[in-house]
Amino acid sequence: MKAFTIHFSFEFLAGLRNRTLLMMNYLFPLGFYVFAGAMMTGINPDFRGEIIPAMLTFAILSATILGLPGPLVETREGGILRSYRINGVPAASIMTIPAFSTAIHLVLVGAVITVTAPFVFKAPLPQNWPAYMLIYLLMVFACSGLGSLIGVISGNSRQTILWSQLIYLPSMLLSGMMVPADLLPGPFVKMGHLLPAAYVMQSFQSLAYGREALYEPLPGMLILLAGGVIAFGLALYLFSWDSHNNTRRGHPSMAALALLPYILGALLLV
Repeated sequence: MKAFTIHFSFEFLAGLRNRTLLMMNYLFPLGFYVFAGAMMTGINPDFRGEIIPAMLTFAILSATILGLPGPLVETREGGILRSYRINGVPAASIMTIPAFSTAIHLVLVGAVITVTAPFVFKAPLPQNWPAYMLIYLLMVFACSGLGSLIGVISGNSRQTILWSQLIYLPSMLLSGMMVPADLLPGPFVKMGHLLPAAYVMQSFQSLAYGREALYEPLPGMLILLAGGVIAFGLALYLFSWDSHNNTRRGHPSMAALALLPYILGALLLV
């Protein structure tokens, strides 16, 4: 427990001291929240009803998909993971502690957005607070699993950027964050549901705000849970202590299995 506490404290403080992590965890999502909120509500006043779910989802994507993989690749390339192994640090801790630390940062960012949006942008608050918090944590869990998996399968920092953007950009455009899902053409709605952001936006709409959604929210929440479990499981299975070690337990292409719950959801729900 003492080792876990020390490791967690180090990772949590790194999120405040490391410029890149500080940017991804706080400055980028909060800056975009202010900018997009002012711009989008000026263009479309109805966006006030979407701003809290959309900006929470954006913050999660930024901190997990963009922020989590890089440090894992850097520590592996720098040989730091080898020293962890020598000192008996389990692979599970290397996967879960950064994700848990990022989740704490995201809770703080989510609180800032939730508290300020009604005053700054006249955004409505959720009607069902337990569902609101559960959906948020499920999205953090699902995206943290994907972010950790990207860090495991990426051979270098350039690959990390490539894989992260393949998830990040479609999530921004097709999940319903910027454009409501019911305004998107049918094929694009299905494409958006190949990634977790679309499920969380629909769950927020239905459960947290009591609005009409494209489908019942429970299957979408179960898909988020299954996606997180599979992604973390694959990350642990494919984990490698050394970038020069070619004796990996499985091929990196196995990481595509993490998208299986979302593919099934896109085929069966939408």
